[in-house]
Amino acid sequence: MDVQTRHSISDESMHAEIFLDWKGKTCKPNKHGGMRAAVFLLGLQALEMMAIAAVGNNLITYVFNDMHFPLSKSANLVTNFIGTVFLLSLIGGFLSDSYFGSFRTMFAFGFVELSGFILLTVQAHLPQLRPPKCNMISEGCVQAKGFKAVIFYIALYLVALGSGCLKPNIISHGADQFIKDDPNHPKKLSTYFNTAYFSFCVGELIALTVLVWVQTRSGMDVGFSLSAATMAAGLISLICGMMYYRNKPPQGSIFSPIARVIVAAFVKRKQISPSTKMLHHGQNNASDHNAMEGLEPACNVGRIHIEKFRFLNKACIPNRSDPNAKESAWTQCTVAQVEQVKIILSVIPIFACTIIFNTILAQLQTFSVQQGSIMNTQVTEAFEIPPASLQAIPYLMLIVLVPLYEIGFVPLARKFTNKDSGISSLQRIGLGLFTVTFSMVSAALVEKKRRDLAVASNKQLSIFWIAPQFLIFGISEMFTAVGLIEFFYKQSMAGMQSFLTAMTYCSYSFGFYLSSLLVSMVNKITSSSSKNGWLSDNNLNKDRLDLFYWMLAGLSLLNFVNYLYWSRWYSHDLSLDSASINSLQPCVEEEFNSFSSSKLTEVGNMPV
Repeated sequence: MDVQTRHSISDESMHAEIFLDWKGKTCKPNKHGGMRAAVFLLGLQALEMMAIAAVGNNLITYVFNDMHFPLSKSANLVTNFIGTVFLLSLIGGFLSDSYFGSFRTMFAFGFVELSGFILLTVQAHLPQLRPPKCNMISEGCVQAKGFKAVIFYIALYLVALGSGCLKPNIISHGADQFIKDDPNHPKKLSTYFNTAYFSFCVGELIALTVLVWVQTRSGMDVGFSLSAATMAAGLISLICGMMYYRNKPPQGSIFSPIARVIVAAFVKRKQISPSTKMLHHGQNNASDHNAMEGLEPACNVGRIHIEKFRFLNKACIPNRSDPNAKESAWTQCTVAQVEQVKIILSVIPIFACTIIFNTILAQLQTFSVQQGSIMNTQVTEAFEIPPASLQAIPYLMLIVLVPLYEIGFVPLARKFTNKDSGISSLQRIGLGLFTVTFSMVSAALVEKKRRDLAVASNKQLSIFWIAPQFLIFGISEMFTAVGLIEFFYKQSMAGMQSFLTAMTYCSYSFGFYLSSLLVSMVNKITSSSSKNGWLSDNNLNKDRLDLFYWMLAGLSLLNFVNYLYWSRWYSHDLSLDSASINSLQPCVEEEFNSFSSSKLTEVGNMPV
């Protein structure tokens, strides 16, 4: 590799470790970062979640009653919208890491989201932008089409674009406020992720109680306007903290280091792949020179050894036909780069195992809300519970449980596991994936009881019967959602935190898209010439939602068993000499091409 290329890459690596203040100057530890800066981002997290949750969780009511879409299409529209929000987070993560930085990305797309809320408010307020009012169950209603539908979709997907690009940057920018050289960094980071989830719960709770109640009593136009005002307050919170943020400069395309490894391995695909052990240690022994001829020198320190994906080891092999020839970064990579790509490939199965979890979340935001709308919502003569507000139950509980988890469970677990986070991220995800199965079991049992009572005696079951399915899901989400974000952030290299965090949100996206696919498939498979499918009618008393819930419970249990295999697979080949890692010395050759000079110390906290 030529000297000019080496210096260029070295500059990029050094640049990744620099954090700047709002004036573009180097940050000072006593003035920038820490929880003092993160609290403004936590405010944005709560307020943005409050704004979009009030829309997303009650959107099926607006689409069904006001825009007059059929029930199954309404459910799919909502799940597709929420899925798009999380899928677009990849764009936000990429733009932040590569070109704009987290603050500018959040600032720009925050206003995009705000414009979407304003347009939704205008449509909900003006009758000429909506179809005529009618009862979807007893009348033949005209579905919104043409210009009315176009306005609705533009508004909805402006919200999706803005929210999607905001979400990963809020989390990663908040985590960046904590200095990695601090010996208490792992504890502070774990506390931050739990606090971020707490702010998420606060936002959800207020949205599902106050804002949804306003939507139900005062109209969707008033509710959407409150979402717009809340989003504006979130942007104010973001701006107020700008003097305290540690801002990580963008570093150009984040995919180049990964692409280099893949290209180099492909170019040298016909060469014999060295073992991972040889790759790390062979270069340090003169006697092994023939076996590892021409390989770039490696540091004589502890290394991560990942035996999986050994074909990528070829990316480190030099040109054997001319050992003295200078190679570019696209034909010869370092050991550190190869190991980083292996880690990224290794975490994909963990990510995939959380998709079914979010498919279940989709049901709670669609069919369970519609389920509650035909139950007895009366609490007193003067007060009724809006069906969408049932989703506030888990968040009301979690506002108590999350602090107890951080203050009580984590210190107790730390004594037994010696892990700063109490239990590892993988263990936390596993607990959530196991627990969520019982949410669908509860939902199926209650729906069977509700349907039988309605069909046999035309009586309504109390809406409180569906509370347990929300409670169980809330507990499982506390484990899975936080564990997944923490897991991905810890595995990511410098300059890719926002993008890797965005990948966790893609699990939500794929889960909601899978929900839409399952609804369509179930309807197609279970329908015949003599009967409709399980979810084909606009009336749940004629549908078989209980059977659909049982199917999801079975899929969830199978998914948990699948997760046990992949989490063991992920940890099996991963070995680490902690003593060596703690005494790392600079390695000039490796630093030139490493994704991050601090990555090896971060991997010391990797869950196993």
